[in-house]
Amino acid sequence: MMKLTVGRKGKPSLQCSPSKMAAGESNSQSSCLNLSNAGPLGNAPPSNGAHSAPASNGEAAGANGRMNRNAGNSNPQSCPESVGGAESALRSTPGTRNPSRQSVGQSAGASASGATSGAASNMTSSSSSSSTSTASSAAVAASLPSSPASVLVYREPVYNWQATKSTVKERFLYSDEVQIGPETVMTTLYTAKKYAVPALEAHCVEFLKKNLRADNAFMLLTQARLFDEPQLASLCLENIDKNTVDALAAEGFTDIDLDTLMAVLERDTLGVREVCLFGAAVRWAEAEAQRQQLQPTPENKRRVLGKALSLIRFPLMTIEEFAAGPAQSGILADREVVSLFLHFTVNPKPHVEFIDRPRCCLRGKECSITRFSQVESRWGYSGTSDRIRFSVNRRIFVVGFGLYGSIHGPTDYQVNIQIIHTDSNTVLGQNDTGFSCDGTASTFRVMFKEPVEILPSVNYIACTTLKGPDSHYGTKGMRKVTHEAPTTGTKTCFTFCYAAGNNNGTSVEDGQIPEVIFYT
Repeated sequence: MMKLTVGRKGKPSLQCSPSKMAAGESNSQSSCLNLSNAGPLGNAPPSNGAHSAPASNGEAAGANGRMNRNAGNSNPQSCPESVGGAESALRSTPGTRNPSRQSVGQSAGASASGATSGAASNMTSSSSSSSTSTASSAAVAASLPSSPASVLVYREPVYNWQATKSTVKERFLYSDEVQIGPETVMTTLYTAKKYAVPALEAHCVEFLKKNLRADNAFMLLTQARLFDEPQLASLCLENIDKNTVDALAAEGFTDIDLDTLMAVLERDTLGVREVCLFGAAVRWAEAEAQRQQLQPTPENKRRVLGKALSLIRFPLMTIEEFAAGPAQSGILADREVVSLFLHFTVNPKPHVEFIDRPRCCLRGKECSITRFSQVESRWGYSGTSDRIRFSVNRRIFVVGFGLYGSIHGPTDYQVNIQIIHTDSNTVLGQNDTGFSCDGTASTFRVMFKEPVEILPSVNYIACTTLKGPDSHYGTKGMRKVTHEAPTTGTKTCFTFCYAAGNNNGTSVEDGQIPEVIFYT
């Protein structure tokens, strides 16, 4: 037999005392419910006061207990102040078993038991359980000839009540005035998530969004992944895409975990050359080897990089970039180095184990435009830069220029290439490098270290400074040159203008810088 009791705070609980109920032992004063304040339906008014929850050994033995004891010829005078309709019916013929009345008492007891069970289960059940309990109480009242049986009514507790509150103040916290700083934001975010306070969590995430920069993007990305904040993680990744070089150079980059490193290297939207990504991955491997108390040997660097090494797209490097860096690092196996060199130098290109798909900021195939219709001889150099101003109609990424070479046969040139923002005179990208020519009138590729973003309707200056013998040059230049993508039909229109100042004679009509190499 289950006994319904009420604790100090008015919360109902169930206790089991089968032996006492079987023997009919109970405290007559506390085992019955006081109906002196019963409501119109015979239900005791809800209350958390002491009078509704007397503390005693046999307290609150429900209607079911009383019915069973009376049906077993227990003393009808043991509970004079709480005589219910079923007990009155049984007492009217003492010592005699009236089948009809007994059945009424049994059915009433069963109904009352159901009501009591309903009240107990109401603590954890949904509103459907409340409906069942109410229906059982109504059945008791309808089946009894006199006053209805009493039923305790308990309110269902609300779980995770804080989730229903929109402000911090409503959740028992001090106020809605949240003061968060760089030193406390991560611990506050951890606490807000641990104790399910979404309003405070939102404050922390908003603070991090406003303070997101290239030099802390990797650190915040690690924290966003740790705390399962996908929106913040997405913003960090977008920032890294736009400021990849600066983000990789930040101190926090080498502190990230391997999973975060792989999540970044997998992206198709990084605005950086692969050789720069390789250098950053090597720096991370050195730091990780130290954390694992390993010597920073090439073998251990490869070991800690694991699958991250395969995410670096070596085939996208120039042969010069690959030869000067990865090929001599010792991180790649000999067979990998050989296969990549063959990939760079022979046609058809052999299969390599590394991804050769351009990243999204360099998506699609490499494109180029030529601004001259004819090639002539001789163009001299005396340390002055060749310059031409240009603009485009859509966003692109310039990765290099095609330049003319010597008219005297195979020759090596030293060259500095730049792209300058015209209005601010800011150098957006440059490279000090060199190239070899074969003496023909062809153009020769000279690449930037990283792609340079070119925005629509903005003026830029393409600048080259060559050291070497006289070269070919272009004539019959065009002011507007349009490139149309063969698959999509997308048109990229270049407009060229004269760059004022020292430009070594290069203009729209003739000069150097015949080609611009770019990705859309």
